[in-house]
Amino acid sequence: MSFTKKDTLRKLEQEVQEYWESEKIFEEDAPTDGRVGNVEEKYFATFPFPYMNGRLHLGHTFTISKAEFAVGYERLRGKKCLYPFGFHCTGMPIKASSDKLKRELELYGCPPDLSKIPVKTSASVQEDTPPAGTGPQYKKKSKVLAKEGGLNSQWEIMQSMGLSDTDIPQFVDSEHWLRYFPDFCKQDLKSIGLKVDWRRSFLTTDVNPYFDSFVRWQFRKLKESDRIQFGKRHTIYSPKDGQPCMDHDRSSGEGVGCQEYTLIKMRVKAPYPTSLSRVSGKPVYLVAATLRPETMYGQTNCWISPDISYLVFRSIQQGDEILISTKRAARNMSYQEFTQREGEIDILFEVKGIDLMGVALSAPLTHHETIYTLPMLTIKENKGTGIVTSVPSDAPDDFAALRDLKNKPDFRQKYGITDEMVLPFDPVSLQ
Repeated sequence: MSFTKKDTLRKLEQEVQEYWESEKIFEEDAPTDGRVGNVEEKYFATFPFPYMNGRLHLGHTFTISKAEFAVGYERLRGKKCLYPFGFHCTGMPIKASSDKLKRELELYGCPPDLSKIPVKTSASVQEDTPPAGTGPQYKKKSKVLAKEGGLNSQWEIMQSMGLSDTDIPQFVDSEHWLRYFPDFCKQDLKSIGLKVDWRRSFLTTDVNPYFDSFVRWQFRKLKESDRIQFGKRHTIYSPKDGQPCMDHDRSSGEGVGCQEYTLIKMRVKAPYPTSLSRVSGKPVYLVAATLRPETMYGQTNCWISPDISYLVFRSIQQGDEILISTKRAARNMSYQEFTQREGEIDILFEVKGIDLMGVALSAPLTHHETIYTLPMLTIKENKGTGIVTSVPSDAPDDFAALRDLKNKPDFRQKYGITDEMVLPFDPVSLQ
């Protein structure tokens, strides 16, 4: 098989590209006479800056080709065409990747023993987040997954980019990524003849003081014109990094969104059980998270897990009161102005679910004056608050669990549940 024609075309391509570069064909300067009287037509194109946590791939080429063809066409029409190019380096993906690599080297050696690195599974995604596939944003493949290519460790990902074992350890320094990948990106784009004025290329990070000052100027102007304000909103937040963690900033969990719950505060009625004697005389609430607050009229009981350790902690949201939930839920609440200091939980003590069985509660909006805490063995610690309000008229699981308790006196006896805590309670019609 002969490759003469291909080799000839590649040789011509290289000669032409060298000519373009030597003659600075794509370098465009502002007209010396300014705008007044200048009638020369202009055309400007740009491309969303590719992220510099790896080499460019075919998807980049496909999208870039649209701007590339447009610029080439307008140049043939005699227009002055400006095509700058930026390299996106802000956000958390580079930092997350460098931190992940650093942890692997610390835990598994250099080079790491890959057999010891745990295999990632879908179970690591939190269960109380909106399920994937429920919106158009979940239809496309994750950019993070595209970069990882199904590989398990950051070391393997770096190897798949053609990096040697001696070079990879340098990438524990996040700024090394900024010195390494943009140059390769530029070489690859030059190799396809991109019509870019490379004098105008830049990094989007404070390593580049010019771009950084431009962004600062933008935000100051927007603030002065009262178009932006500083405040809080619900978002995915990284306590470790102390900042919001947007979709493409995460090393895992892309596509996961916030799940809004309504908290139902069920006040513990006196006399308090022995397990809560240390907070006797203070308002104590079990807090349940629900997606159906409109059904609270039909509450018949409150489900808790006998095996979960719950936190008893102080909340300041409505005065000085005591809340009970899982540790994970308490941490979430500490970032939503439930506690004195953001991110800090004022823990009084922990209590096992088994020690909260049969507690009398006053629940808001319910048909019953008093309801009781009952055992449910399927409650998960990583979902909601670990405390579940029961509305058997509208929830099949609640209906089945309540029926089982009524029909199994031995099960009730095992957890110290008396007949009056269960038998009088039937589903309440919400019609």
